Amino acid sequence: MSLVSQQAPLFHAEAVFDMDFVNVNLEDHRGKWVMLFFYPLDFTFVCPTEITAISDAIDEFKKRGVDVLGVSTDSKFSHLAWQQQPRNEGGLGKINYPLIADFTKQISQDYGVLLPGGMALRATYIIDPEGVVQYELVHDLGIGRNVDEILRSIDALQFTKQHGEVCPAGWTPGDATIVPDVDKSKDFFKKNA
Repeated sequence: MSLVSQQAPLFHAEAVFDMDFVNVNLEDHRGKWVMLFFYPLDFTFVCPTEITAISDAIDEFKKRGVDVLGVSTDSKFSHLAWQQQPRNEGGLGKINYPLIADFTKQISQDYGVLLPGGMALRATYIIDPEGVVQYELVHDLGIGRNVDEILRSIDALQFTKQHGEVCPAGWTPGDATIVPDVDKSKDFFKKNA
């Protein structure tokens, strides 16, 4: 069952950030947008490409007022060891956001992404400042996320929340939007048919 339009399940967990162990409490991020993502396992193949791409784009997330949190079912020690390994050897190097250790698998279970073997599916959640899940994308293990699409989705969600207009397919900032009204929406369709 989708979590969209529901309160995001809260959690408190250990993480690795800035090459140190920290505690992360989702409740502490209330009042800000959050991009929470799950990945299967440390020391794998697709995962480092996603984790580093998101880290490299951290300024774009910050510009939008979005906190980023990554989660896998690995231990905090595994997260630390992977960050200590250089990128050119399949490691992560320094990551610009916390990697949460869901070693008990409770967070993955609460979000509905835990596989029977004990690892999480690839899943992306965008949570609004009120703690409500506004976006959810869950997919199989073999393909990585597109950071630009995540940022585009954040832009659209924030625009819609701020202006009350809705964003058509492929919308990017500056594009025309639609007034969600039977008559007023016709203006968009007349100009964009």
